[in-house]
Amino acid sequence: MKSRKLGQNLETSAIGLGCMGLSFGLGPATERKEALRVIRTAVDRGVTLFDTAEGYGPFVNEELVGEALQPIRDRVLICTKFGFKIDSNRQLVGLDSQPAHIREVVEGSLKRLRTDHIDLLYQHRVDPVVPMEEVAGAVKDLIAEGKVRHFGLSEASGANIRRAHAVQRVTAIQDHYSLWMREPEMTKFAVCEELGIGLVAWGPLGQGFLTGKITRDMKFDDPNDLRKDFPRFTPEALEANFKVVDFLRAFAASKGATPAQIALAWLLSQKPWIVPIPGATAVAHLDDNLPAAELDLSADDLRQIDAVFAAIEVKGAPLSAGLDAAIDR
Repeated sequence: MKSRKLGQNLETSAIGLGCMGLSFGLGPATERKEALRVIRTAVDRGVTLFDTAEGYGPFVNEELVGEALQPIRDRVLICTKFGFKIDSNRQLVGLDSQPAHIREVVEGSLKRLRTDHIDLLYQHRVDPVVPMEEVAGAVKDLIAEGKVRHFGLSEASGANIRRAHAVQRVTAIQDHYSLWMREPEMTKFAVCEELGIGLVAWGPLGQGFLTGKITRDMKFDDPNDLRKDFPRFTPEALEANFKVVDFLRAFAASKGATPAQIALAWLLSQKPWIVPIPGATAVAHLDDNLPAAELDLSADDLRQIDAVFAAIEVKGAPLSAGLDAAIDR
């Protein structure tokens, strides 16, 4: 597996693993034994960056990642997140980035992850009632204590990235970025370039759509599948958006690759400091995704892909109104 650098000195595999879907968000959780096998197989294949959060489940995804990676902790980087208020019924009931709460979350995460440090700690969503300087200061203290190694922000505005970075160096931001979700190019790239910050791309395969494995008649009606509320995944939008899949299938075939590999290779070609974290709920998904790190797209390939996508009008918003409203713009 090729490597990349996030920020000034966090070296990671070129492709990471988003672990959320193993427990939460994309339908029924993967059976535990299989989920452990997926994570450990990713390690065997050179993946070093593993992404989770206390909010995934809540808690259960961190527990899974901790169990999977404990025997090989020194070979991997564990990334997790704080920022939500979780009630006694394990329901997410709002945001909370008060410094005392950040410390409580980190102590809980360390126990669930079976480790003494978190390699990259993100604020999951910006809390508008807590000044960013206080958030960054709390993480700075945790870094000084050795409980956290690097600071990150997820879906934060350029202004808040700058405010945080002035207090504690931001190593990476995590943003929704893919071939059919290009917003970070306009809103974050310049800040990352200026401040030397990496970008970890979540949703790099369009919640599965860019893999070409989703069919026109697929239903997203499982209560645990977040896509049931995404306008881009209604039957009408899916039908309209199949132009994207049709192109990716044809283009991938011409390269002896798969649609997922083209989508990930395209992301990797945008900037040397971008690391996508596609999810995987089966070893077959690793087989599909990880070869993208070795796939080089030429300048002509990239121009062709961009020209085709510029001509396709993607139908439907990529996220539900509720999830979109939590993004700090």
